[in-house]
Formats: sequence, structure tokens, C-alpha cells
Amino acid sequence: MSGPYPIRGSVVLPEAELQWRFSRSSGPGGQHVNTSDSQVELRFDLAATEALPEVWKARALERLASRLVDGVVSVRASEHRSQWRNREAAAVRLAALLAEASAPPPKPRRPTRVPRGINERRLREKKARAETKRGRSGRGW
Repeated sequence: MSGPYPIRGSVVLPEAELQWRFSRSSGPGGQHVNTSDSQVELRFDLAATEALPEVWKARALERLASRLVDGVVSVRASEHRSQWRNREAAAVRLAALLAEASAPPPKPRRPTRVPRGINERRLREKKARAETKRGRSGRGW
């Protein structure tokens, strides 16, 4: 493992709080595909962790509520043939998930008016287009 996996800033996934589980993968494999446990399931107890600041933790618990089972978030990886690469993929995926879930909400949009010049240009172009189409009709013949 190339550890530590940064979530955001100086906050990283604590290696001691990660629970790994390995099983046979249904994905691509070679001759030893039926005997190797290359699929990786990574579990992280989000509700009990002390590694995240309280504000981040509350935000993540709220946003990941549909993915949590008893406060534990789970990520699977089985796209690679080797267990080591699947471990890397699962850890990176979990770190990205936690970073996105604990990110601060975007600033609210300040409503602004459409500038008068843009509106006038739109109406001018609309009139010109209507005039072009009116000129195509055979009424004046």
C-alpha cells in the first residue's frame, strides 16, 4: 500500500480504522482466478471515527445516510486482477467519497438582473430574423 490517503488538506484516512475484506472476484483473471481473493471490500466506521473534524463528520453522515449501514460506509473494488491494485483503488475511492461528502456547501447564488444591452441585442436579432423570414414569403408577387 502506498498509504496515507488524503481526504482534504492535512486530514488523511487513518489506517488503523480501515477494515479490509477479501473475496473472489467475478472480474477478469488468469489461470489462478478461481483460487485468488482479489476483490476488496473496504469498510470505514464514519460514525465512530475521531480522524475527521466534527463539522466534516456531521456533513458526511448527513450526505451519505443512504449508503451507511450502522454508521459504516463500505466501498468495493474488483476491476483489477491483483488484490494490491484493488486495495489501492478501494482506498482512493473511499478517500474521494469522504472528501466529496464532507465538502462545504457551495455559496448561494446571488440573483442578478439581465443587462439591458443583452436584452436589446436579443430583441434586435429577433426582429432581423423575422424580417428575413417575412422576405421569403411570396406575398408581394
